[in-house]
Amino acid sequence: VWLLSPRRLAARAAAERIAEELGEPVGGRVGYATRLDSKQSGDTRLLVMTPGLFRNRILTDPELQGVSAVLFDEVHERSLDGDFALALALDAQAGLRPDLRLVAMSATLDGARFSGLMGDAPVIESAGRSYPLELRYLGRDPNQRIEDAVAAACRQALREGEGGVLAFLPGVAEIERTAERLEGIQGVTIHRLHGNLDPREQRAAIAPSDRRKLVLATSIAETSLTLSGIRLVVDSGLARRPRYDRAAGTTRLTTERASQAAVTQRAGRAARQGPGVAYRLWEEAATAGL
Repeated sequence: VWLLSPRRLAARAAAERIAEELGEPVGGRVGYATRLDSKQSGDTRLLVMTPGLFRNRILTDPELQGVSAVLFDEVHERSLDGDFALALALDAQAGLRPDLRLVAMSATLDGARFSGLMGDAPVIESAGRSYPLELRYLGRDPNQRIEDAVAAACRQALREGEGGVLAFLPGVAEIERTAERLEGIQGVTIHRLHGNLDPREQRAAIAPSDRRKLVLATSIAETSLTLSGIRLVVDSGLARRPRYDRAAGTTRLTTERASQAAVTQRAGRAARQGPGVAYRLWEEAATAGL
């Protein structure tokens, strides 16, 4: 079974969590494979990987010999790699592997559209375990730097609520500038969480801690991960996405407003382990326009 997770950090964390629940080390029955790191063996039955790696493998072996099922997690994110991977898998199923099982998954899934895309596949819905979530809209002065607004919201969240804080910022530069503004808060450990970090630092941001945590993250923490101890979320409402510039013929990273699915996922991080509060740096009426 291959499980596709949209980010390297999420793929590794998912494999480690599943192996932990089975009481086994990673690389045995449960393994992972990303562009920069891999732990798998001849005993691996469940392999977690990124969509880009899956794309390369299915292009090399369109029949996916030895694979019985492919699970596409967080399909609401709609990346080029993810959409192309699903298209290739559907093509392989239709022409070469009618026995291949395909599953599209997300907490914010548009079930009817994906069902139609996948040949009227059945839609399975699970309510799961949920906790109360309060949304607070703080707004933001458009002339105010995003780092200043997020830092102020983080201090407010720490004063008003209990538990750790997870703040979403568009990129690494904004994370570093926000961290500078928040240094020195008593009793709070500041963690950064983004794709360029050393895996040990990434694990430290996710793992339980005796001290109160403040995690400054990109959209890497939006889905697939449960950050232990987080009960408060601060959402800048911004995301940095790759966009193809047809005039220049290149792909560029652009900062834009996050989607409705994205901000719903972000807020949900606060209520994974107990009642939570999400602070949003925009007006409530603006949510409908995302």
